Amino acid sequence: MAFETSWPGLRLAFLLALALSGSALAAVPNESATPAYAEEQTILQVEKDVPEPGFSSFASGRRHFDRHYIIPPGFMPEQDLVLQRGGNTWRNLRNGPIATIAGTLLLVVPLLIFGFYKAVGPAAESRGTGDRIQRFTAWDRLIHWTTAITFLILAASGLIILFGKKILLPWMGHSVFYWFALISKYLHNFVGPLFILCSILMFFTFVKKNFFRRWDWQWIKKGGGLIKHEHIPAGFFNAGEKIWFWGGVTMLGLLMSLTGLMLNFPYFKSIGAELGVTRYMLQMADYLHLAGATLYIVAAMGHIYIGTWGTPGAYHAMRHGTVDEGWAHSHHELWYRQVKNGHVADGRQHPLPPGAPAHPHT
Repeated sequence: MAFETSWPGLRLAFLLALALSGSALAAVPNESATPAYAEEQTILQVEKDVPEPGFSSFASGRRHFDRHYIIPPGFMPEQDLVLQRGGNTWRNLRNGPIATIAGTLLLVVPLLIFGFYKAVGPAAESRGTGDRIQRFTAWDRLIHWTTAITFLILAASGLIILFGKKILLPWMGHSVFYWFALISKYLHNFVGPLFILCSILMFFTFVKKNFFRRWDWQWIKKGGGLIKHEHIPAGFFNAGEKIWFWGGVTMLGLLMSLTGLMLNFPYFKSIGAELGVTRYMLQMADYLHLAGATLYIVAAMGHIYIGTWGTPGAYHAMRHGTVDEGWAHSHHELWYRQVKNGHVADGRQHPLPPGAPAHPHT
């Protein structure tokens, strides 16, 4: 079944992403292309002096039919492509330097976080009062945890797709790894759109509380008081949480969504015909997707640390929706004062009535 809807803004957004990566309007690599086998080397020699039309052109892949390849063209202009000059270059970069850098970061960052925890310890403790304030509604928590769970599924399945052949296959064997790889592929493809939807809902749920204010600069200058165990006054979200929201959830989420949709739906009718999605563009999208995923996972590690071990009490807030008044005063003093003074606009962060259970479902 063909997908008839066209997305006129998708190409423009992707071009902007490529421009930011330094690859906009670049031609398909020729001289630097690494041939996969002799036939491709012959093609590169024949086309050595033929100018490249650029990555946005259907001709960028250069059709080269195998003499036994008689399947007619499909929806995409490049669906009948047998050889593409940049294919092996992409493969070597993806499985070589890019995978190495990504793997190094994903191993080093947790060690750095653990080292920071052992050297500095968690944030300064707060004195509990026993009285609790509602901080997150059921909707807030539903959106947060749904987004978090889909993210973790995508991260795990993506890592298996990228590193599985090198790490899992040697000791699992082909039969077992086959199922791991297959399940990971389908999980990644089907959970991806759900993650995009959750990210959009999360953005609109929390955006009003994530605009930067003048007092956030003080929090940034003092690093949130983590090293000196200080309590820096903050609003509903502190500056660190706002940086995560705009840099991780929003910007990296947008990059992952855009490139992920291109990689997930490359051969749907109308999208390829109207947007000019070529294999070279998909390779560039893959580079950006891998880079964005690495940064997203690394940033999420920091977010998870701060929300658990790094700030005692923060996990309880998102798990049950309430916090102790002492915790609120210590970590989000400006928001706490708004609540106590009755200046919270939506009225849902007022102190719980006397005798109300802090988390009735536990």
